Amino acid sequence: MAVLEYTIADFINRESWWRNRGLLVLNIYLILPLLSSVLNGLDSSILNGLQILPGWQEYFHHPQGKTLGLINSAQGIGALCGIPFSPYVSDLLGRRASMFIGAIIVLAGVFTQALCTTVQVFIGARVLIGLGIAFSINAAPLLISELSYPTHRGKLTALYNSMWYFGSIISAWICLVAFDRSGASQWSWRVPVFIQATVPVLQMMLIWFIPESPRFLAAKGLESQAARVLAQYHANGPKQCDHLVAFEMAQIRHALNVEREIASSPSYLTCFATPGNRRRMFIVISIAVFSQWSGNGLVSGYINIVLDGIGITTTRTKAIINGCLQIFNLASALLGTTLVDKLGRRKLFLTSNIGMLIIFSMWTITTALFEETRSTVAVKATVPLIFMFFFFYDFAYTPMIISYTLEILPYNIRAKGLAILNFSAYLFNTFNAFVNPWALDAIGWKYYLVYCGWLCLELVFVMLFIIETKGRTLEETAALFDGVRPRNTTERKESATFSRTPQYGPRTPRLEKDNTDNYFELHDSSSARSSAFGSPSHIELQEYSRVQSSVFGSHLETQSEESAITAVNHHHDIVF
Repeated sequence: MAVLEYTIADFINRESWWRNRGLLVLNIYLILPLLSSVLNGLDSSILNGLQILPGWQEYFHHPQGKTLGLINSAQGIGALCGIPFSPYVSDLLGRRASMFIGAIIVLAGVFTQALCTTVQVFIGARVLIGLGIAFSINAAPLLISELSYPTHRGKLTALYNSMWYFGSIISAWICLVAFDRSGASQWSWRVPVFIQATVPVLQMMLIWFIPESPRFLAAKGLESQAARVLAQYHANGPKQCDHLVAFEMAQIRHALNVEREIASSPSYLTCFATPGNRRRMFIVISIAVFSQWSGNGLVSGYINIVLDGIGITTTRTKAIINGCLQIFNLASALLGTTLVDKLGRRKLFLTSNIGMLIIFSMWTITTALFEETRSTVAVKATVPLIFMFFFFYDFAYTPMIISYTLEILPYNIRAKGLAILNFSAYLFNTFNAFVNPWALDAIGWKYYLVYCGWLCLELVFVMLFIIETKGRTLEETAALFDGVRPRNTTERKESATFSRTPQYGPRTPRLEKDNTDNYFELHDSSSARSSAFGSPSHIELQEYSRVQSSVFGSHLETQSEESAITAVNHHHDIVF
């Protein structure tokens, strides 16, 4: 039997995305969930800017030690309370509903924080904001990952976490402008806090105008709605829907069926139920720890103390350094985002960890020289080293921590796995918030040596455990951890199939719309043909690791780790 093999690369759009109306509208819609990362960066960085302002320091009586640690960790405490419940809301009510709920809670916390009169209320407001952000940061990357166009997914999910720095930039420069305009007035810190309300208000107003995740719809049995979403935005409308929609729907349904067979439990235990899942969780939790314990927490949470430690004490100078650092961080993260699909995930992680280890070691030396000798040369060297360190950190960990996690998780544990990532990151960030100021006061530059040793361990981990996911769909990447083996054609029992009519010429076949509510149907491979198509040929989706076909005498070899679309003609002829 002659066989013609297809992979997703055969069906993707070849023109510029901005010339395709469906993709253009989709990418505009995806700006809204991207704002969740902006909100997280804005809120997480706001305290860095506020601590520099004399108005905030005087209003709250110069908090130090445990009080300052509690203020910095309050948002993390709120997030830790909400994160365990966020995936249930995302899986039960949908990604959009979870974002809406999060926006409401964040908005309440922002207004409480902006109008507070005591440090206790300020801390309570921070906890409330963290609780709302927990729902937003769980649902938003899921929606982006599951709704984005296949060839855009890697860049968009990497861009998601990179947008954290866009919020951080807004925070840093608004604090500087507020200081210039209001000086030591209380409005110098209240105005930046009020501006935080912008993102949750936009999300509350606009979230219901964007489409829901097709994977969520399919999981709820709404396959025709899921197909319409994919057709509208991936194939530029139902009338022009082609086999890309069918391919994606077949993969989604097949993956969901396999995942239900492997684990039907809806609890967090599912994340650790199989060897593949345990391996995933080991990697997810590890990179969450690395994202907080690489030395970046020293500057991202306590830049005021770090700059004091190298002799930079003026408010304006600190604010300018902080603002410039955030712009530099965003540029570095965006560079990493553009290289995700060119260099691959593993190379980015390796480059990042090697660079961080070298630069942080140099940073440790210059800080030690200043503390021991008060050398001005050491001060001049330390500030550029801080920027260089964040370049290597942002090069991989900012764009990849969310993106890589979503790529290695199958649908049935994707929301919960992301929640575990966020919980781990916030847990260790909260630890940083308490320990960093105490350790810096107690042992000074020697505390940096702890991070030097830890960065060595990170590099070893990346070399041993990070696998490459470049060029694979979500379902194909997830299958790498479960030991899926290719099956030959005689062993196919439950492959998802869909029919098509014979076509002529070397072009991609298209689906005809059959019914408004259910124009696309999937059938088991035991079905001879689809009722929607009267063709004797059908297309099968199967787990397949390496497919080969001969077309007009040429030998075509296509690599795919899990699935491919196989066109088979019942009359033993090749059909185009």
